[in-house]
Amino acid sequence: MIRPVLGTVAARITITAMNLLIIVAAGQRLGAEGLGTISLIVLGVTMILLLNNVVGGGGLIYLVPRYGVTQLLKPSYAWAMITAAVAFLAQLFVPLVPEELVLHVVALALLQSLNSIHLNVLVGRERINLQNTILVSQSAIQLLAFLILLHVDGSGIADYVLATYFAHGITVLVSGHYALYHRHYQGMAKKDVIAGLLRQGGLAQGANLLQLLNYRMAYYLIDRFRGLSALGIFSVTTQLAEGAWLIPKSIGGVLYSKVSNLEEAERQRDLTILLFKVAVIMGAVCCGLLLLVPEALYTWIFGPDIVGLRPLIALMVPGLVAMSGSQILSHFLSGTGRIRHNTIGSGLGLMVTIPVGFWLIPSLGLKGAAITTSLAYCTSVLYQLIVFLKETGTRAVELVPHAGDGARAQHVWQRIRGRVLGRT
Repeated sequence: MIRPVLGTVAARITITAMNLLIIVAAGQRLGAEGLGTISLIVLGVTMILLLNNVVGGGGLIYLVPRYGVTQLLKPSYAWAMITAAVAFLAQLFVPLVPEELVLHVVALALLQSLNSIHLNVLVGRERINLQNTILVSQSAIQLLAFLILLHVDGSGIADYVLATYFAHGITVLVSGHYALYHRHYQGMAKKDVIAGLLRQGGLAQGANLLQLLNYRMAYYLIDRFRGLSALGIFSVTTQLAEGAWLIPKSIGGVLYSKVSNLEEAERQRDLTILLFKVAVIMGAVCCGLLLLVPEALYTWIFGPDIVGLRPLIALMVPGLVAMSGSQILSHFLSGTGRIRHNTIGSGLGLMVTIPVGFWLIPSLGLKGAAITTSLAYCTSVLYQLIVFLKETGTRAVELVPHAGDGARAQHVWQRIRGRVLGRT
């Protein structure tokens, strides 16, 4: 159990590092405006992918052992095509990206949707290490292709688009090969398959959509009121700042697996409280390290157009630290069957982002966007925290770190480490 978790953590760290290198290369060669365009491409692809995941998403993990691969792939592929067509038509009226990139965003989203289907099938077969290998390979191919293309016939946004086509195209073929390998049939009617896919994927993707909008609505407001160059600077800020969640997210993944298999509510509560403290402290430490980096170093790394990152990170720190705790609370709520509260929390954050963003971003620019983001994050976490305290009977003072927490955290780590070494 722990081995796949640690493998996933290592894969996530590797992918994050390579994505950061892509941002560095784009900042140096394409400038702030290029980074802004890339962030819109990524956001557009992600939003289309959320719609695809209603059928082809995480629900496949649950359904593959029960329905078999063959019957699930047909409706999943069909839904991916329908999603791409709907997204293309929708962007003709409400474009998420510059007009010349609409078709590319839809095509890239389709490739990513197919890849997501294949990878979820692999996870449903418990091929988690293979999934991690494919995802790391995809990021490596994209980075290598992007670096090569940037040095061939000048630099442009087309280099990023072509590199992404190349990476996603290869991984779709590889993941498809393994997903289709050892197909087997189950005696289920097709209508039951489709109903199962919709039932498993619909509610979860509704929650994910609200969460994405809560995280990224500010992008569209910045693009509208301040332009692509400002968006490029803010996208680098958020990528760096959200790096503070890497360790808390990994801790949250371990917590989810634990609380899902614990029947004693008291043990679920105690473990959540301990890991909440650890996650918040780690998030605060990471934010502190980001603030210690000189502004000149950020500009040297990401290019001369990328300036003013430290003040933006400082304004986002309260929300970033709060969201470090949310990585624990959200996994506790999901693991104990209270996932609706995560949806409500994301919805409340979005309700803050829209009015506050329309108010602050036109007047304060990127500082207004940072304040908006921090307020939205804090609102979401405050709701989750209230629910946790109420549902578990926990007193707020119990969330304050004390001397005994260090020994308890060390004990938990030693147990996890011992289990891992015992399997190697």
